[in-house]
Amino acid sequence: MGETLLALVVLVVLFLLMGVRVVRQGYVYTIERLGRYTLAAQPGLHVIVPFVDRVGHKVNMMEQVLDIPGQEIITKDNAMVGVDAVVFFQVLDAGKAAYEVANLYVAIMQLTTTNLRTVMGSMDLDETLSKRDEINAKLLAVVDHATSPWGVKITRVEIKDIRPPADISNAMARQMKAEREKRAQILEAEGLRAAEILRAEGEKQSQILSAEGRKEAAFRDAEAREREAEAEAKATLMVSEAVAKSGTQALNYFIAQKYTDAVSQFATSPNAKTILFPVEATQLIGSVGGIGELVKDALGKGDGGRA
Repeated sequence: MGETLLALVVLVVLFLLMGVRVVRQGYVYTIERLGRYTLAAQPGLHVIVPFVDRVGHKVNMMEQVLDIPGQEIITKDNAMVGVDAVVFFQVLDAGKAAYEVANLYVAIMQLTTTNLRTVMGSMDLDETLSKRDEINAKLLAVVDHATSPWGVKITRVEIKDIRPPADISNAMARQMKAEREKRAQILEAEGLRAAEILRAEGEKQSQILSAEGRKEAAFRDAEAREREAEAEAKATLMVSEAVAKSGTQALNYFIAQKYTDAVSQFATSPNAKTILFPVEATQLIGSVGGIGELVKDALGKGDGGRA
């Protein structure tokens, strides 16, 4: 009797242990009762009825990355390009992900591949190379809408690589090189043009300043000659007035002064080797007097008393 009771207790314990299920964090287990989906077991400890309930699917609820294998796509302008892509998705409803589609990963991969061909096939080669963000946005909208009944949220679709044919790549490289050379030549020409303009502006300013300098110098020279003429006129007027007042005495004085200056210039001349002139004071005075008499006769003023 005791052995039978012990065996019964052991069977009960084993039965209970068979009904204990621990769900890991990040996963949701679907529980099926007699083959029918009944509930989604969240992370933690759960007890089910052995032989009646069982775990149907272990659904990963974390965000996952699905690599889309490389494929060849023909663009709108009949260019063959190789494309690689990745899809980021997350299961939001474990029941739908487990029972609305037979193989979730294969379904998402095939759906992304076909839509990738459709989107890029409607674009030119240049558009496929330059509008990756637009391609990603279109794929995300289409694939997310298609996978919504499966309880899946497509978070991102990214084009990893686009490989154009070798001949097109070479042509694009030559085009890029030609474009860069063109820009370099344009920049060089603009630099030369700017330098020539600056040089011409500098020469223009130099000529303007030189002309203004010559104008100012000419004005100064004319002003100096005018002042010199005025001074000469005043001096002549003063001499004339002095001669008119004092007769030949003033005239003799001026003539003697000019004579003395001329003699001094002869003495200081570097080319003069020998100079002959009267050295006695009486002879010098006589010479001056004689010159004065000649001037007096020339002026017609015979004033003998003043001589």
